[in-house]
Amino acid sequence: MDVEVKNAIGRADVVIKMPDAIYVLEFKVDGTPEEALAQINSKQYAIPYEIDHRKVVKVGANFDSATRTLGEWEIEYS
Repeated sequence: MDVEVKNAIGRADVVIKMPDAIYVLEFKVDGTPEEALAQINSKQYAIPYEIDHRKVVKVGANFDSATRTLGEWEIEYS
């Protein structure tokens, strides 16, 4: 697992490399999972991993500051 993974446009919050998949995660606080996924896509966080033989899974997640828990998340496969 790597955190704050830099690319030319920004930084992915977390990248997890598993034997069969690479997970690119972006977190928002009091936002939406759609905003997090849009950031993954607009800043091309997953591009460096698409040439790998493993599937790439993008995860956008939102933390709710009122409940201090993980609220919603959305998954996108590429």
